[in-house]
Amino acid sequence: MARCGVASRRRCEELIAAGRVTVNGTIARVGDRAEPADLVEVDGAVVTWDAAMVHYLVNKPRGVLSAASDDRGRRCVTDLVPAAVRVYPVGRLDADSEGLIIVTNDGELTHRLTHPSWGVPKEYLAHVDGMPARGALAQLRTGVALDDGPTAPAVVSMPQPSVLRIVIHEGRNRQIRRMCDAVGHPVVRLVRTRIGSLTDPALRPGEHRPLTADEVRELHRAAKRLSR
Repeated sequence: MARCGVASRRRCEELIAAGRVTVNGTIARVGDRAEPADLVEVDGAVVTWDAAMVHYLVNKPRGVLSAASDDRGRRCVTDLVPAAVRVYPVGRLDADSEGLIIVTNDGELTHRLTHPSWGVPKEYLAHVDGMPARGALAQLRTGVALDDGPTAPAVVSMPQPSVLRIVIHEGRNRQIRRMCDAVGHPVVRLVRTRIGSLTDPALRPGEHRPLTADEVRELHRAAKRLSR
């Protein structure tokens, strides 16, 4: 609480001892610990975690790099957000892919969203060459043999001809493209449409918006649930 600017450490302890602080609706006690996924309130007012942290949702256009900088001067996803503090993309979308990516300076959230052990789902729309048959869809669902090992089971549907909706919990390099190549249907266009529960169909390519405190908290909670 002191780090978040509520008051001095001693004053924060006094507020807790007076029963004015709750964590997820339960009255806190001095010495209790809270994580970013927890809802902390003082006299009913929500405490915002580390005001220096910023979280943006960006709709990355095709051709923009998922990087903080590029020595060849190519446009990076961090160029699409305000430059008040140094930020980094969470994970990667290759330059030819489009869609949602988080840009932040929140190291803990970055770790939770990118490390395989947390298993946060990501959804993609893959426009592919040809019309995948049932056998190809079954392969994608159960796991595809790639040069770096078999993929984990995926949720796969075909909402339109030659368009696959794929949800994966891994984050290997160019994974969706390699999976589709392996079943004989190369990707023509790839768009990430969801990260965890986070989606925003109204966000246009090249646009960004700050994540709300509730959205950040839910991303932490989702990763925490899935890691169990």
